[in-house]
Amino acid sequence: MPGGTRAVVADDSHFMRSVISDILKEGGIEVASEARNGREAIEAVRTHEPDVVTMDVEMPEMNGIEATEVIMAERPTPVLMLSAHTDENADVTFEALDKGAVDFFTKPGGEVSMEMSRLKNQLVDIVTSVAQVDVDKRGTRSSPPGTSAAGARSGSYVGDPTLVIGSSTGGPKMVEQVMAELPREADFRVLIVQHMPEGFTGRFSERIDARSDYDVREAADGARLGGGEALVAAGDRHMEVKNYRNGRLRVKLTGDPPENSVRPAVDVTMRTAAAVVDDPLVGVILTGMGGDGADGIVRMKDAGARTIAQDEATSAVYGMPKRAVETGCVDSVLPIEEIASGILDTITTEVTS
Repeated sequence: MPGGTRAVVADDSHFMRSVISDILKEGGIEVASEARNGREAIEAVRTHEPDVVTMDVEMPEMNGIEATEVIMAERPTPVLMLSAHTDENADVTFEALDKGAVDFFTKPGGEVSMEMSRLKNQLVDIVTSVAQVDVDKRGTRSSPPGTSAAGARSGSYVGDPTLVIGSSTGGPKMVEQVMAELPREADFRVLIVQHMPEGFTGRFSERIDARSDYDVREAADGARLGGGEALVAAGDRHMEVKNYRNGRLRVKLTGDPPENSVRPAVDVTMRTAAAVVDDPLVGVILTGMGGDGADGIVRMKDAGARTIAQDEATSAVYGMPKRAVETGCVDSVLPIEEIASGILDTITTEVTS
């Protein structure tokens, strides 16, 4: 980014502000200002016009959710929420994403300074990526479950299709939109891999379930999946497709080492789906930083799958989709509002008279 990345750090803990600021500065990010609460964060954004804000969720006087809403209304600026690792914070973190925050990063517990030091490269990477998001162009349509993408289709759907969706930074709302627009009658078995820490994927699956015609749940080891159902990869576990019989597949969760520096990894799920599923297969890569999913797309394409990537214009971070497209194995590059329809096109058979 020309001139380097400038950040505002908002946290009610002086110690945490210092730790975060030091990590960002060591990573080459200028800390323009620090804020103790939401009101100070808003004022800092007005005064310093930063490229990104790291925003604590719980703060006195005004919390991070309220501050994010004001910032997005007054001077839209990429916001990265820093959330403690609790169920309650999972709820409010997703609420912050609804208010316009781009992504979130979980604050460590225990020996905070040691943990933050261990995670410093990840924090610098995500702050740098979030800072590049054009928040003015972001936004998704709110669609009633299962209505938008189906349209007035002629023809019928092929039997027993499986859909694998991979995403990262900026992905949660994109995944929710795609799932909300998939009609139940398409009868997909859906596997969703969103880079998200343990403790948040359960709440994420509940949100998708509420917005979709599909029955969505967090994956458990040995879980089976039939038509009209979806599994969200559990945080900190790879999700492998172990077997597929009579239109039902079974997954295995593993603690194998991270791939592409992440766990769960999209590559793991796509690679194993390509090896096991012999009915129609569709792979989709949505917004996200890094290259996870590129190898998976190649494996799926080699297995005869149809493949789709989100376009640059509607991606919060055009990292994962770009790397997938560069493999030459992506059939269609589409804006987010056309992806559900594009997925349905891959399994629609034309009526012959």
